[in-house]
Amino acid sequence: MGLVHAQVVAVEAEVQFAARYCDEDIDLTSRLREDFDLALCHPLDAAALMDGFDAVVVRNSGPVLGYQAEYDAFRERALRTGARVYNQLSGRADMAGKQYLLDLSAAGFPVIPTVDRVEDLDLLPRTDRYVVKPKLGADSIGLEIVEADRLPALADGSVLIQPCVDFSYEVSFYFVDHDFQYALYAPDTEKRWQLEPYEPAPADLEFAQRFIDWNGIDHGIQRVDACRAPDGRLLLVELEDLNPYLSLETLDDTRRDAFVAALKAALHRFARA
Repeated sequence: MGLVHAQVVAVEAEVQFAARYCDEDIDLTSRLREDFDLALCHPLDAAALMDGFDAVVVRNSGPVLGYQAEYDAFRERALRTGARVYNQLSGRADMAGKQYLLDLSAAGFPVIPTVDRVEDLDLLPRTDRYVVKPKLGADSIGLEIVEADRLPALADGSVLIQPCVDFSYEVSFYFVDHDFQYALYAPDTEKRWQLEPYEPAPADLEFAQRFIDWNGIDHGIQRVDACRAPDGRLLLVELEDLNPYLSLETLDDTRRDAFVAALKAALHRFARA
């Protein structure tokens, strides 16, 4: 089969957070244009445009909470028409909410212990502080750190409750399709987004790959966020499978070029699948 130069529509919007998310994709899309005919649009325009393109690439569109109904309509239409969407829409992690943290915790995966009911609070380790966050949330929206006496009033089934882990650092592993690309970590726990390159040990990669395999996405960019617990184990914090920020500005030229090459190859495979 000859190489297909696919037309790709990239969905992008700026999100106010620790970085301007759009800056990352201004550079990334300039590189993708070397191989693809590319059009950029706001997420709200994607459904109207996607029939004219070979694939839709969702990148840094930010929390969909601000336009949930429109996103749901886009998703429904893409699934109904068989449109190719990258990331693949079958993700079981953040793409579908935070329920997966409960499911993985109950199944014994290396995840921060997580419950959502008053009846299950005794399953959590005793600690002075707990993290409470909405099941439908992103970018720490709605996250609170509370003392134990507030938990019964908050555990109404709409939030997740976890012990506040005194971790050494947070580390993120980045994948294109099922292939590991690079890892970054925040050595200063007070500065989550001041990242540095991280050289993962074989056990670290095995940890991250386990969640990529569990999610079962064949086509997409995923980020496995973890923390190093006091006992030295890695525990999953989040599996971002919708539109993960990649922190490409942190990489040196060699690693950034390797990531772009891997993404281009993945999109070529995806468009001609």
